[in-house]
Amino acid sequence: MFGSQKKLNDLMAQLRPDLSRESLGVGPDFPGVAPNPFLSSDAWKRNAELRTGALALGVLVDWREVNSSPRVVLMLDVETADGISFRGIADEGLTITELTRLAPGQTFPVRYRPAVMDHYVALARDADPVHVQQLADEIASRKRT
Repeated sequence: MFGSQKKLNDLMAQLRPDLSRESLGVGPDFPGVAPNPFLSSDAWKRNAELRTGALALGVLVDWREVNSSPRVVLMLDVETADGISFRGIADEGLTITELTRLAPGQTFPVRYRPAVMDHYVALARDADPVHVQQLADEIASRKRT
């Protein structure tokens, strides 16, 4: 691989302006969307860490198709059990059926890395529905008070 990671991220933003930090609604600390997460060691490591990350809830704001696999970048407004809110970005492979069912405002369980807080999240497809409901109730009760 040639060049620095910063140059690679800048190249991705030039090739796909819809995937730039500004377009996704994240700050300058966001490392960027990997052109090919299967070839990026950083993306492999991040995805492994996200699989065991802390559970939170994300409300779908928008999404961008990256390729026809279909690989999509989901933009979610995330709320954690600790009351922290942030814009989360999930780089996911979805089925055509899942893609056609996406709608702004949907709530998804997601996992994030509290120690890193770099805007990356992953859909928590393995989350226990009971635990997700408890988290939703906790967040809702905090908003009422």
